[in-house]
Amino acid sequence: MRTTKRFIVGMLASLSVIGMGVLVLAQVHQDMSLIAPKAGAWKTWLLRSGDQFRLPAPPDATASKVEITELKTLAASRDAAALASIDFWSTGALNHRWNELALEESFKHGLDAQRGGRVLALVNVAMYDALIAAWDSKYAYNRPRPSVLDPSLAAAAGVPRSPSYPSEHAVVAGAASAVLAYLFPDDAQRFPDMAAQAGRSQLLAGVHYPSDVAAGLELGGKVAALAIERAKGDGSDAKWDGKMPVGPGYWNGTNPIDPLLGTWKPWVLKAGDQFRPGPPPAFDAEQKKADLAELKSFQRTPKTNDIANFWQFAVAGTRAHQFWNTQVDRQVSQHHWDDNPPKAARAYALQSIAYYDSLVACWDAKYAYWAIRPFQLDAEVKTLFATPNHPSYPAAHGCLSGANAAILGSLFPSEAKTYTAMAEQAAESRVWAGIHYRSDLAPGLELGRKVAGVVIEWAKTDGSN
Repeated sequence: MRTTKRFIVGMLASLSVIGMGVLVLAQVHQDMSLIAPKAGAWKTWLLRSGDQFRLPAPPDATASKVEITELKTLAASRDAAALASIDFWSTGALNHRWNELALEESFKHGLDAQRGGRVLALVNVAMYDALIAAWDSKYAYNRPRPSVLDPSLAAAAGVPRSPSYPSEHAVVAGAASAVLAYLFPDDAQRFPDMAAQAGRSQLLAGVHYPSDVAAGLELGGKVAALAIERAKGDGSDAKWDGKMPVGPGYWNGTNPIDPLLGTWKPWVLKAGDQFRPGPPPAFDAEQKKADLAELKSFQRTPKTNDIANFWQFAVAGTRAHQFWNTQVDRQVSQHHWDDNPPKAARAYALQSIAYYDSLVACWDAKYAYWAIRPFQLDAEVKTLFATPNHPSYPAAHGCLSGANAAILGSLFPSEAKTYTAMAEQAAESRVWAGIHYRSDLAPGLELGRKVAGVVIEWAKTDGSN
């Protein structure tokens, strides 16, 4: 979260005590609005509702003052390492560091863009739902930030314009770390250690009480358990029986990439085949002959090669999920959503879901038809680089780019034309590289856009507007 002035000190005109002595925000300065006060009621993916795991009331005013004494001791110990930790965990949207870690682990474990996309969807949905749950508890109790209760406590980071309990950093850390520990068990201890660092950074900064952090980690863990339960039953561990059709017009390689991905459990689609396109042109159809003629006659230039190589090596293979996640990073920062954790987390979740579900839909169609690749059908087709090891129809770049461009354009309308152009270029580049027929492109783009359309319709009713 970007460093700001201590908004709450000037924002709050008074404090009062109610119930069991819990401090609540009694009056809000008219010029300073609180962050997403209704986000606790937004629609969730894993939780039944934001209040499913509502926390018990935070410590009362007397106990809070005791905690502030601890925070002052920590503040007095701020050294270069402490300040670096505060800066690391307070930079960018709350999802940002955990997405970085998820991507790092995906690459370390050799996951392709398909399975890496599954990781990002699980992690981002868990973080989003955890934040909605946190916002429910925040505004149920309205606990003032430590530096509001005691202005003599100097915060070392911007004090967010939201109630203190539970810690938003801790709830995100608790959710993401538990999901990552499940997905990457050989590195399991690394993740709770980092979650503890994230929580402690907020104590060192003086923007949360210790009880805020403890409650946040616990709440995040509860939400993560739901994500893990879903992951266990999403079908991604199913074993392929090795059977594939044989004959003219069928893909004829070996070890195809994720042939069962189209059967994995989607987030918004009813099933992977919900929007399955009609079959591709037959291998001996006039359309396919025309497609082959285009590939063999296409005159490559340094520019077309450069663009095709970009979409293959910077975006495809193991990097597609990273590329589109980075687009969310950039837009969240440019639109200043990093100061609004629920809003930013919603963007990450919607994009990662659109990406993942478009994969499921695309792979369903690929392995429904097992369409032969151009170089397999005609040896005279010379490709710019090696053809991806899965059937040709529809084009995966069309599916993924179409879906991601549509969801990003919906979230950031001023960028819609740019992302649409990117998607069309990504699809076209596959013809320039000689690895797809033109008849693969439009069905891929259309399929991706249909998937994104379902995500967009879901988002219209999530209560955030």
